[in-house]
Amino acid sequence: MRDDAALEDNDASPCASSAASCVTLPLAAARTLHLAAQGLLAPPRRKATSDDVLNAIRRMAQLQIDTIHVVARSPYFVLFSRLGAYDMRWLDAHLAAGHLFEYWSHEACFVPIEDYGLLRHRMLDPSGMGWKYAAEWHARHRREIDALLQSIRENGPVRSSDFARADGDKGGGWWDWKPEKRHLEVLFATGALMVAQRHNFQRVYDVAERVLPNWNDARDLPTRAEAERTLLLRTALALGVLRADWAADYYRLPRRPYAQALHALADAGELIPVRVAGWKPDAFVHRDHAPLIDAAANGTLASTVTTLLSPFDPVVWDRKRAVTLFGFDYAIECYTPAHKRKYGYFALPILNRGKLIGRVDAKAHRAQRVFEVKALHLEPGVRISGRLVSDVRRALQRCADWHETPELRIGEAPHGLADALLAQTLQGDA
Repeated sequence: MRDDAALEDNDASPCASSAASCVTLPLAAARTLHLAAQGLLAPPRRKATSDDVLNAIRRMAQLQIDTIHVVARSPYFVLFSRLGAYDMRWLDAHLAAGHLFEYWSHEACFVPIEDYGLLRHRMLDPSGMGWKYAAEWHARHRREIDALLQSIRENGPVRSSDFARADGDKGGGWWDWKPEKRHLEVLFATGALMVAQRHNFQRVYDVAERVLPNWNDARDLPTRAEAERTLLLRTALALGVLRADWAADYYRLPRRPYAQALHALADAGELIPVRVAGWKPDAFVHRDHAPLIDAAANGTLASTVTTLLSPFDPVVWDRKRAVTLFGFDYAIECYTPAHKRKYGYFALPILNRGKLIGRVDAKAHRAQRVFEVKALHLEPGVRISGRLVSDVRRALQRCADWHETPELRIGEAPHGLADALLAQTLQGDA
């Protein structure tokens, strides 16, 4: 009989309560499984296609949205890290075609449309969504919100920009939205409106029954328990290796212990329990990744990718997980006052052959066609070798070329690295 209390204790013996025996993996193998699951095992061997964009999102399970664009906006950049150069219009086209939908998943995310039902319970009862659902605003302005919904139903899709501010009111950021924008966000949170498409990255809202005409709650909605079970499996599949203390973050599930649920999935054959050297908590691998476990453990499977990552990439968006897997403590600093920043406004982590070795504070100057590396910071203990210089140089240039800012300018960097990167730049131009 399973001791549920023991299962929630991080000191419990890993795998002890699951029927299957488990292997012990070195930490490097756990990293490899994670990067393989995320599509960051090997560089792309051919030009990307539109289908590759959709498949990459399905592999990650979701693609976080952010509007900052000192380099490419985050959802486009996350895809570049996996696919190399591709046409950013393909992401917008998949949304417009109904292959994706937007909702509060990890945060605001593009999610494969087949997973709509897994998040539908949040729309039907948004009370637990915190600031993402303005319940007080909804109660106070219900009449205007209902009228706006009816107007969209009768007259067609709208954007927030379709509504003018009062004379002289310029607004002050997301905390100072005009009333109609707040109304739209309420209707989006409750699922009455969906994002039908984006124009210049602006949401175009339409009623859910037009965006998703074939959905029927009575017929199609899974139970909450079924939805949560599937979300846990999606998380395991996307992360490659999963611990109970990581389970809630990926889809922002309720903060509670998940060890018992993960062991039950292991007992059902959906997950494979494993040990990871140096970890006390149990770990699990999705059964679809079973063929990779032995190769990751013996080192015959390893990541050969060198690329820059978005601050909102799944690899780094959970700070504690990134520390545990990579020994890499990452926090985005764009919301930090300039004088308190350590690495820069929008520092991009550098993934190099299975390790996070540093970060680049970059800016794409599109009009000047210049990709500026304001600063490049390496992690303590990273040795500057000829291979590392070559890897990083190529990764920077690929990123610059994709941004159509092919001139690479390198500012602050560890002693000797800027000169070495510049020397390779000059050799490449010769």
